[in-house]
Amino acid sequence: MFKYACHKRGLDFAAIQAVNVPSDQMDAAFRRGEGDYIHQQGPAPQQLEHARVGHVVASVGQAIGPLAFSSLAATRAWLQTDMARRFMRAYRKARAWLLATPAAEVAKAEAAFFPEIHPAVLTSTIGYYQKLGCWSPHVEITRPAFEVALDVFEYSKLITKRHRYEDIVAAPPER
Repeated sequence: MFKYACHKRGLDFAAIQAVNVPSDQMDAAFRRGEGDYIHQQGPAPQQLEHARVGHVVASVGQAIGPLAFSSLAATRAWLQTDMARRFMRAYRKARAWLLATPAAEVAKAEAAFFPEIHPAVLTSTIGYYQKLGCWSPHVEITRPAFEVALDVFEYSKLITKRHRYEDIVAAPPER
């Protein structure tokens, strides 16, 4: 996604000397100076900024726009079950809550999952994501969001052909 975001913004990724570090070691490597830039999902870069170790300078999500990123996977057979319908009811309810609830309240509910993140950082990151549109009010993968995901994978040479929407995406269970 970072390569594609660079492409969308007119930057030559090949001109960047990328350092691949396992995700659980990225913060420590950046803090040791093993790179001038770091690409992470929030709230990690916002926490680095809060700690005065770096500055958030760009948003991959903003550069690329809506896409099928945080998607759920299931078998088509499971999607026909009562368990799938119950799961999707809960998932829809959680998404609606996430979008309708002030960021500070969401951060308070999520804080236990982010023990190393300052509460103000978590709040501002959630607020940013709410405004960015990372979490849509619908749970379906739309055709445009699917096409952008294909663009990302195709550009990065992670797929060799564009797959048909109908072959990949299944409608979630009805309410």
